[in-house]
Amino acid sequence: MMNSYEQNYIDGKWVDSNGGTAHDVISPSTEEPVTKVVLGTKADVDAAVDAARRAFASFSQTSREERAELLGRIVEEYKKRIPDLAKSMAAEMGAPVSFASAAQAPAGLGAFLSTIPALQNFEFEQQEGKTKVVYEPIGVVGMITPWNWPLNQIALKVAPALAGGNTIVLKPSEECPGNAAIFAEILDAAGVPPGVFNLVQGDGPTVGEAISAHPGIDMVSFTGSTRAGILVAKAAADTLKRVHQELGGKAPNIVLPGAKLEEVLPPTIGGVMANAGQSCIAPTRVLVHKDDEAEAIAVTNRIVNSQEVGDPMVEGGHMGPVVNKTQHDKIRELITSAIDEGAKLETGGPDLPAGVNRGYYIKPTVFSGVTPDMRIAKEETFGPVVTIMKYDDLDQAVAIANDTDYGLSAVISGDPQAASEIAPRLRAGMVSVNSWAPAPGAPFGGYKQSGNGREGGVHGMRDFMEVKAITGTA
Repeated sequence: MMNSYEQNYIDGKWVDSNGGTAHDVISPSTEEPVTKVVLGTKADVDAAVDAARRAFASFSQTSREERAELLGRIVEEYKKRIPDLAKSMAAEMGAPVSFASAAQAPAGLGAFLSTIPALQNFEFEQQEGKTKVVYEPIGVVGMITPWNWPLNQIALKVAPALAGGNTIVLKPSEECPGNAAIFAEILDAAGVPPGVFNLVQGDGPTVGEAISAHPGIDMVSFTGSTRAGILVAKAAADTLKRVHQELGGKAPNIVLPGAKLEEVLPPTIGGVMANAGQSCIAPTRVLVHKDDEAEAIAVTNRIVNSQEVGDPMVEGGHMGPVVNKTQHDKIRELITSAIDEGAKLETGGPDLPAGVNRGYYIKPTVFSGVTPDMRIAKEETFGPVVTIMKYDDLDQAVAIANDTDYGLSAVISGDPQAASEIAPRLRAGMVSVNSWAPAPGAPFGGYKQSGNGREGGVHGMRDFMEVKAITGTA
């Protein structure tokens, strides 16, 4: 059945686009249209910004208690729609409905749940000597979000922006737009005042560009590829608005010498298989001591070979397809490049998995013998591909781990005490020990070409606020 979300949500109402064009979302499992939206225009962004600016005058003056109560109402309405959100993501971007119900949709809910205590405990005023330092809402925030963890990335921006008293214009990914429309219905049902939250469907070159360059938008928060993030920053430069970015990653997993591989590898290799590898923090570069290499290969092969692939609309623990043909072709090309450059294909490869004759599915894949100069070790794969690399000592492991343009996340597997000594040496915004994801509410963001700014918890709130110094009142 074809879903349809052909209107934008502006100023508290569902409205037709001003000059938009119809767009079919293609299911990655069937290669057939599954959802219809209308890609918006600059005029739609103008209308949304006008509504947000009008709403800012009153919403920015609401109290901490009023905004906390609003977030609580959103949480309750969100819970009611988790099944709808999961089905939408399964159909449009291929996250299996069981995974979408257990991880994708709850990730967005978790962002709201962790923002509420951050708001309740936030120090909006601090006395620093003779100066009173005040945190105030920045204004209208333009948000451009991706398809891979769509609700997580929407909620990590919307929750702290609302908590800080800002108003919002959101452009979700045109690859996975349905969940954002349902999210707008959730906020409407929760009683978010008209104009405080606005949704404009569209693509990057039109709506994304219009948001980034708009003089009425005070801040743009973008999550996506480093390539697109650079374009957003350039478009925003003429208006000198704040640019907040969470971009690509190429996370290493340093497996400490002598670690119990049967214990530490399953949860971290699972981070590469989860969501078909389409996570910016997936720890794809598995660095193992040369003496542990053979065992690490054997353990990894067992884990990856047990990963089943199947229809995302069917309940179960299997992995779905990747999001679209462009992504599918890129991953297959990187797999082929690794073979051509001399890496050893342990399992998987560029062909479709067994039992599949259509859809953008990738075989769960393991390479050994990977060296830092190979493309598969340098480029963000964004697919279920594990690359095993060996090191001689921990100094070399750290050097390999840091030898990347990215710096979003890193993993250390093994003794936590030993890991605590390595973590400060890693040039990454997040380091997880014996897992692949940070704790809820932890600051989320990276170094280098992985962007700037942080999302989540208190640090996420600060990034959606201005800082004012008031001197002479006391």
